[in-house]
Amino acid sequence: MSVADAATVRCSRITPAREAELYAAVLDLLREVGYDALTMDAVAARTRASKATLYRQWGSKPELVVKALRHQKPVSIGEIGTGSLRGDFYEMVMRADDCRMEQDASLMRGLAMAVRENADLLRALRELLFETEMTSLDQVLRRAVERGEIRADNPTLEYVPHMLVGALLVRGLIDSQPPTQAFLTSYIDAVVLPALGA
Repeated sequence: MSVADAATVRCSRITPAREAELYAAVLDLLREVGYDALTMDAVAARTRASKATLYRQWGSKPELVVKALRHQKPVSIGEIGTGSLRGDFYEMVMRADDCRMEQDASLMRGLAMAVRENADLLRALRELLFETEMTSLDQVLRRAVERGEIRADNPTLEYVPHMLVGALLVRGLIDSQPPTQAFLTSYIDAVVLPALGA
């Protein structure tokens, strides 16, 4: 049974407000101690929840962490529709302020290290987060093809996720600066759109 199937089987007994509180606590702990040191015991203590409740609701630490990451992205990329590819990309960037982007990039760098030793975390990230995001990004690109902004046979289409995620994650390594809205919008104009021929 996949992570997604297992999540569907379990019944929800937690209110949306309580769920949001739990997810916020998970992300706070993740920032404080990293993935490897984060435990279900620590989450239970931080949130005054029983460990049994956490396992009943989420099944595992990887699923809880990834669901918490997904929860902080309440709007799907696929729901963005400005009428132009540039507008859609800009809207994606503007959904998070600079502080949030820095936090997200830091979390994802930490998780990128953790997945090398944790196949369950990698599987959960792919099933619960990456596949959904990639499907939504494909929708944005498909609409741009249908509008005639980019060619359907452009080989760059396959690498758009790599370009966007790469820009977010490696700016700190290359420039010793966090990703910002200004940096990402200029990157879109200078790199992504020209590569797509848009």
